[in-house]
Amino acid sequence: MKVLVTGAAGFIGFHLVNFLISRGDEVVGIDNINDYYDVNLKYGRLEETGIDKNQIALNVALKSKKYSNYKFIKTDITDQDSLKTIFETYNFDAICNLAAQAGVRYSLTNPDAYLDANIHGFLNILECCRKFHIKNLVYASSSSVYGLNKEMPFSVNHSADHPVSLYAASKKSNELMAHAYSHLFNIPTTGLRFFTVYGPWGRPDMALFIFTKGILENKPIEVYNEGNMKRDFTYIDDIIDGIIKVLDNPAETNPNWNGYKPDSSTSKSPYRVFNIGRGQSVNLLDFITEIEKNTGIPALKSYLPMQSGDVTNTWADIDGMKNTFGYSPKISVGEGVEKFVKWYLDFYECSTKTTQAKEVESF
Repeated sequence: MKVLVTGAAGFIGFHLVNFLISRGDEVVGIDNINDYYDVNLKYGRLEETGIDKNQIALNVALKSKKYSNYKFIKTDITDQDSLKTIFETYNFDAICNLAAQAGVRYSLTNPDAYLDANIHGFLNILECCRKFHIKNLVYASSSSVYGLNKEMPFSVNHSADHPVSLYAASKKSNELMAHAYSHLFNIPTTGLRFFTVYGPWGRPDMALFIFTKGILENKPIEVYNEGNMKRDFTYIDDIIDGIIKVLDNPAETNPNWNGYKPDSSTSKSPYRVFNIGRGQSVNLLDFITEIEKNTGIPALKSYLPMQSGDVTNTWADIDGMKNTFGYSPKISVGEGVEKFVKWYLDFYECSTKTTQAKEVESF
């Protein structure tokens, strides 16, 4: 296929690009390389895919030095004209939109960034899909859409109408916008509600990265809600496996959809929403214990109250992915943390001076 991956210098985008080019797809990656977190990590990811940061120029297609089937373009999905030119040039079969302003707590102080990237930018993606007759749009949603919902595990059939952050509201908006375009223009769209993705090359604002950095530096790590937190930690390889299954199988209409008893995860239009996680909830303190095991250093914990915009527990009901695609996560938390710590030590050569860690974050 010819595939566009937006957010290609990001954590999930980088891993998806690697998988797609390794199986022979023709891939174009785009990213604005913003400074929400350390850009050196983003450039490091790009270098792994053969993109020389010194040759990157705005809106110029750069061929990979490693892979003949990969090109990277620095651009922003909010730039409508540049996005149209890219769609017109490459005639894509499928789009995976991972470009977004991430972070729950960042949205409390920088709300405009979420309207620009997550609403305006996503609208531009949808418009290009309409104008260029794209056969499959896959996009990142988030487990944060469940908000105040307390029923566990989170099911795509549960209410997701009470977000507790603007980030969550923007992701729910993406799902609603996608449905409108699926209904009006028959565009197959699939939203994936990611659950706390982690692994090598992960984001510096995520818990695993922050905790590992703090433990290695013998600095106190901030543990919110006095440690009474649970997350459905999902290793990056399992996430990529799920994305690929969805990219290869565009959404279809649900012939049994009933407007009197509407199923929010499907439609009479070619529209789907799935949870994509491991399907298990892990105590945050147990997660920290795994980091301690792999670093050989006990954590200095600073226990703090719950922060605004956060939730105490996430746990994905992944029956939809299992039943539809045979999705089956394989990497345990212990194995995943071990792989991350090894990467971290190798990448930073046991030095964390260049890392700009922020608050603990949930995707």
